[in-house]
Amino acid sequence: MAEVLDLRGEVCPYTFIKTKLKLEEMESAEDLTVLLDDSAATANVSKSLHSDGYEILELRCISQGVWEIRVRKHESPT
Repeated sequence: MAEVLDLRGEVCPYTFIKTKLKLEEMESAEDLTVLLDDSAATANVSKSLHSDGYEILELRCISQGVWEIRVRKHESPT
């Protein structure tokens, strides 16, 4: 079961920071669903997560002005 992080009402850079902190708490191979209502935050969070090596499973608009990013945490290299 995927964790859900509802960041509607939040803006950058808090959206990215809170997403990264949540991912750090999770086990490898777990999925996180992030809900956002700011298009700039959606673009920045997904781009930054991808740059940091996370797998973006899905990025979609789920309703008027609300986006969903599904991301998978992979094992960190040792």
